[in-house]
Amino acid sequence: MEKLRLKSNLIVQQQTMNIVRPLSKRIDWSDRLISILGARGTGKTTLILQHIKANYGLSDEALYVSMDDIYFSNNKLSDFAEEFRQNGGKILFIDEVHKYPDWAKEIKNIYDFYKDLKIVFTGSSIIDISRQKIDLSRRAVQYELTGLSYREFLSFSNIINLDAISLEDFLQNHIQIAHDLISKFKPLQYFNEYLKHGYYPFFVENINTYHLRLEKVVRLIIEEDLQFIAGFNPHHSRKIYQLLYILSTNVPFKPNISNLSEKTGISRNAIVEYLYYLHNAKLINTLSAAGKSISTLQKPDKIFLENTNLSFALSPNNTEKGSLREAFFMNQLTNAGHAINLPLKGDFYVNDQFTFEIGGKGKSTKQLTGIDNSFFAVDDMEAGIGNKIPLWMFGLLY
Repeated sequence: MEKLRLKSNLIVQQQTMNIVRPLSKRIDWSDRLISILGARGTGKTTLILQHIKANYGLSDEALYVSMDDIYFSNNKLSDFAEEFRQNGGKILFIDEVHKYPDWAKEIKNIYDFYKDLKIVFTGSSIIDISRQKIDLSRRAVQYELTGLSYREFLSFSNIINLDAISLEDFLQNHIQIAHDLISKFKPLQYFNEYLKHGYYPFFVENINTYHLRLEKVVRLIIEEDLQFIAGFNPHHSRKIYQLLYILSTNVPFKPNISNLSEKTGISRNAIVEYLYYLHNAKLINTLSAAGKSISTLQKPDKIFLENTNLSFALSPNNTEKGSLREAFFMNQLTNAGHAINLPLKGDFYVNDQFTFEIGGKGKSTKQLTGIDNSFFAVDDMEAGIGNKIPLWMFGLLY
């Protein structure tokens, strides 16, 4: 345990506090069991290390451990938690929890037996807590850390700090809000930068190698993270690369499962299953018609890459502007917690109430004539007019 304490102190001490994600303030850290899930590269480790540094420093009361540490290949997590508690520990931060066998069972036992010990654990977004053999969903308070919004990117880039704006607020007042904001900064000046390299916080380290690092993130998700899904065949990793590449060169993509099966050599049933996994791993976003559920058994009606940065990393020669616009819109609204479906007319149906069409500033308004609560999310506009709203403003939702 002494070596793990030294490692924890070192990594906490080295952690910078320059920018703290808003999720840190929304988490109720007083809960006994907290889970923070999210895709690779979104900053889960940074978030918990910053919390430790700000609130505990190098105190023996808090400890950071990662489940990919070699120590846990021969030592039980529950035994370690007991020793930590006996030595004055009060809150244990467990990173990469999905890499530990039977993690849900051991965390449940720690939670049930040691009432005076708090646990915060992070894991891949592929984890479905409610589907574990031991269901922790009733015990753990769950949070999700997404990639950066356009608003957060502006803050990380030291351009401007803005408050998030609710969808309802700017649907009603977008003209006034936009004019207030463009008097403070030029939103279109930075928007294309965000689309290329602004979604993952590690852009601040080196923009020049950003897409190389993002390619590595994708590779680790497919080669490592997906292996923790029960029943996943690791021999299909290369096929999933192939599937993802096909999607990246054709998004937005209306999947023909038979054609995908022929191109990849993966069975039709497995294709649908892998699309579900890629969705949970935050590599793609899937869109279904209203009334259809997203499940491993159901084909989505439309597929996008999860964020626009993936397009530039996976298929830089196929970054069609219309695709980027739609991917951005769906990403920002999904991450802000809005429900999105495929409408009969238009591109997106939001919260069973609002219909949106996405396009450039020359977009005709005829497509949505006669549809109540219909709006246009328009690129290359600083400020909107009527039901035309600048696309960049949807990056202020979270």
